[in-house]
Amino acid sequence: MEQEGQWWKSQLAADIHQSLRIKELKLPTYKSHSPQIGMRRYFADLLAVLSNRYQLCPAARHLAVYLLDLFMDHYDVAVRQLYIIALSCLLLASKFEEKEDRVPKLEQLNSLGFMCSLNLSLSRKDLVKMELLLLETFGWNLCMPTPAHFIDYYLHAAVQEGELHNGWPLSSLSKTKAFMDKYTHYFLEVSLQDHAFLGFRPSQVAAACIAASRICLQITPSWTTVLHLLTGYSWEPLTPCIELMLLAHDNDVKQANKSKSNSLSVQSPLQPQALPSTSTVSVSTMKQPLSTSQQLLFQTGGYQQQLTQHSTPLSQLHMLGESQTLGPVGSRDYLQAHQRGLLSGSVSQGVFPSYPSLASGLRSSLPLQGPISMQVALAAEPRHCLPLSYGGGYLGSHHTYTAGCFDR
Repeated sequence: MEQEGQWWKSQLAADIHQSLRIKELKLPTYKSHSPQIGMRRYFADLLAVLSNRYQLCPAARHLAVYLLDLFMDHYDVAVRQLYIIALSCLLLASKFEEKEDRVPKLEQLNSLGFMCSLNLSLSRKDLVKMELLLLETFGWNLCMPTPAHFIDYYLHAAVQEGELHNGWPLSSLSKTKAFMDKYTHYFLEVSLQDHAFLGFRPSQVAAACIAASRICLQITPSWTTVLHLLTGYSWEPLTPCIELMLLAHDNDVKQANKSKSNSLSVQSPLQPQALPSTSTVSVSTMKQPLSTSQQLLFQTGGYQQQLTQHSTPLSQLHMLGESQTLGPVGSRDYLQAHQRGLLSGSVSQGVFPSYPSLASGLRSSLPLQGPISMQVALAAEPRHCLPLSYGGGYLGSHHTYTAGCFDR
């Protein structure tokens, strides 16, 4: 059964990939019109932690966040009910992408710490109403490709024999592939955290995850003819997305180094220990053990040379071609605004708490510390019609446009 699920290794892989590429052209346009856009990062992190806790596959996690993004983009939802909607999106996505025994149970969701602290409870009747409401909103179509649906197909050819690492032949192809797998899933989680990535096609984001990982691992060339033919993307259309990922990566490394420095100063205030001069943080410092072949070294900086070796100067990378993006999100001002936020480390989270308080509210079993994208990427084991009258309690009095299902 496990082998049957690995479609990217089958003879139909190219056909399935082509079908996904056609489906992504029909995805709804994300306009970032949600009045609660400042809360989006919090709920994306919430779904990421929950999916990791229940060991859901990346496709289910990304589909859940995408469903929530689309719903929030269309309607003005009461803040308290965003929790119910987020959980309903998670359940719908897990039912669509996972086996039945992995779908979270209602009792498990109601026992979560934040549900108790907010005095929220989800009954079966409410759950059925919300799921039907979501399904009607999406036209009963949950077959929406996300970057997670493309990543394994691209990752299968991400590293080839004969490529170079820092100018030298690869010492171990298997270890390099293990590093590539971890880095790629890290960047896949990074793409969940900022709605700027919704301005790119899912396949484009997945291809950028591979390219950004090759840059971090110093594998040359950063983009090969094999990957160009496999993904259908040349280097130039990927550079704006890659740049956003590398900026987010640098920001995560700075936060991890800062946390590590603070931890060392608390442990030994009289005898401070010097951090490595390379400004790196090893994943082996995390509490959760990893095998030797899975240990990574997240490094900061030094990406401009790789970004410019294939393409035009960075000053020209802010222009997103309309043929490669979805909707008006890819304008120069929009991209620059998100880059400033990533560089400064400021992420809009509205009135919601940061990740540490989120994790404690979930009473999660995750033992890791550091940026949530790094935690989810490292902690998660990668695995590859009814008429009903809806109440008005779930939604605020305003929505972006008239929707018939809410008028019943």
